[in-house]
Amino acid sequence: MTVIQERPATDARTLIGATLRATLASNMQAKFPELSDDQAERGIGQMLAFLAAGAHSDTPLSPSPLVDDFWHAFLLHTQAYQDFCGQMLGKFVHHQPGFLDKAEHGGGKALRARTVDAIVAAGFVIDMEFWPELDLADCSQCHANCHNSPKHA
Repeated sequence: MTVIQERPATDARTLIGATLRATLASNMQAKFPELSDDQAERGIGQMLAFLAAGAHSDTPLSPSPLVDDFWHAFLLHTQAYQDFCGQMLGKFVHHQPGFLDKAEHGGGKALRARTVDAIVAAGFVIDMEFWPELDLADCSQCHANCHNSPKHA
């Protein structure tokens, strides 16, 4: 008899230290004063989960607009971002805005659903508050059309 024990999903916030999390949360709350401390912390987790899943995906993934804002906040801390990518992801994850062919990738909602599925498959917690587009009708990608595509040079 084989016993399969599922691992509980990992909170991606644990991928960076408390000091960097506090800095990123503070940066986001300065830009978006309506974000509570809890929302800022959870948003950081969703951004880190997106990066970890995207670093090892064979297909393009796309953040929600809010997750993308958290990614932008992290990118501004270039050394910390570079260190995180190298140490935690094994490679640098570039932020590459661009347009993906809807026929090939299924449009924004399908791309976002694939992203959420990839995050779950990578073993991370999903917080649906940060992926609201999945409850909406089919639409285009985020306002900046950002994604992490392994096909992007």
